[in-house]
Amino acid sequence: MSSSSSPPSPSEAKILSPTTDLSSAPPPAPFSGDSGRPNSSARAVAKGGDVEKNGGEGEAGEGGEEEEEEAECGFCLFMKGGGCKDAFIAWEKCMEDAEKTGEDAVDKCFEVTTLLKKCMDAHADYYAPILVAEQAAAAAAAADSTADPDPEK
Repeated sequence: MSSSSSPPSPSEAKILSPTTDLSSAPPPAPFSGDSGRPNSSARAVAKGGDVEKNGGEGEAGEGGEEEEEEAECGFCLFMKGGGCKDAFIAWEKCMEDAEKTGEDAVDKCFEVTTLLKKCMDAHADYYAPILVAEQAAAAAAAADSTADPDPEK
């Protein structure tokens, strides 16, 4: 009963369509901090299940870690999407440098961490979810320390 004027069936549409079904892919980030990176869309599609867009690579166990390192994390995209992008990039670089050299990141990055925190406080309207979570974690830690001051007794 198929005629040339009727729309193609779902199986025909899949064959005819040059695009990939992204229904299982994660939603795109609200900002494009990854737009200048090559193959970022291919990695996103590959994570959604279409490995062929990634050149057939990315099988479990092979290259998976490298792919994760290349992809920008959601937290990083969020941080770079606000007014503290430069302060976050400086903090991120400091943390990476400390990890590479084996230095204590708290000591090495104290200054850039302080600058980032001040920037986030100045842009609290955007960074509120992070600031609220940080306050909740600090309150929980304080409650734990007062509830059981000496856990060995």
